[in-house]
Formats: sequence, structure tokens, C-alpha cells
Amino acid sequence: MAVVSKRKPYRVGRSRTGLGLFATRDIEKGTRIVEYFGPLLDCRKPEMDAIENKYLFELDGRWTIDGSVRCNIARYANHSCRPNAESDVRPRLKKVFIRAIKNISSGDEITYDYGTDYFREYLKPIGCKCPSCETRRKAARAEERARKKRALARRQKRALNGHGTNGKAVNGSTSNGRASNGHAASGIVRPKRPRWPVSAARH
Repeated sequence: MAVVSKRKPYRVGRSRTGLGLFATRDIEKGTRIVEYFGPLLDCRKPEMDAIENKYLFELDGRWTIDGSVRCNIARYANHSCRPNAESDVRPRLKKVFIRAIKNISSGDEITYDYGTDYFREYLKPIGCKCPSCETRRKAARAEERARKKRALARRQKRALNGHGTNGKAVNGSTSNGRASNGHAASGIVRPKRPRWPVSAARH
């Protein structure tokens, strides 16, 4: 069931990749939409540095936000290679906000770029499923189908023009100018060379 906030301009709902964050009203470019928050991990402590999950947000070389807690609604904002929001990182305040980088219409999914490291670690092995990548793959598949269709049309056209697939013309002449019966295509019959029996003596 979708989670709707009465005070906030977003809700959590079903997305093509699972759950996602959606605008419940128009959001202007530059608006801070939601804070990405959770326990702060001090990476200089081995027990904290050893924590691993998909929701870790590194602030700097020391501090990382563990956003895996359920109350962190920002964790539901999905990745996109062409997003409508971005992560606004404030290391000194130890805070991260998701901020709109373009006008977002009510009902649109709120997305931001997770960054190169996350993409390489988690998204590239399974293939990015953001709308931008899905559209690009769909266009590539359509172009491949069109290429195969053009190649088939060229083969059919050559066949209709009288050329077989084995290099012989429909009238029985081969593509090198000789008829299939061994005579030249010009109609001149060349005499066959005599073949001597194996046992016969040659003078």
C-alpha cells in the first residue's frame, strides 16, 4: 500500500523496479524534497567500517550515513541516468537532501543519480532499469530488427532479379559466364580433350 504524507510533497508507491518515491504535487526546480538520513557511521572504527548495505551514503572520508532504516523515506528514491533530482550533500552539517534539479509534475517519480561507484557495484551487473536506459535498449532492439528486415529485403530483391543464392543465374548460366552444361555462355562449343586409357602407351 502506498505511503502518503499529508505534509510532504511525496509518497512511496509501486515503481517498475519495486518501490519508488513519487511527487504528490508539483515541485519546483531547486526545492529540497526530502532528507536522506539515518545513523552516522564513523569509518575510523572497524566495527562501523565493516557495515555493508545498499543504503550507505558517504559524506566524506570519515562519516557515512546508514540509510537502511525504514523511517528514511528518501531511500525509496530510485536511480536514473537522466534524473529530475540530485543529492545535495552537506558534509559539515552531516546531512544529505534530495533536491529537484528540474520542475517535477505531480505523479512523476522522483529519481536521482546514485553515482559511479554504486552504478558499477550494483546496477551494471544486472543492467540499469531506469527509464532512460530502458528507452535506449528498446531503440537498439528496434534498430536491430529493422537492420535484419533490410537485409532480408535485399536478399529477396537479388533473388527476384534472377540471381540464385548459389551463384547460378535462373537461365542455367553460372555467374562466371559459363553455362551449367559446361559450354561457354557465348554458345561456342569447345572440343573435349581426348582421355587416354591408363593402360595405353603414349607416343
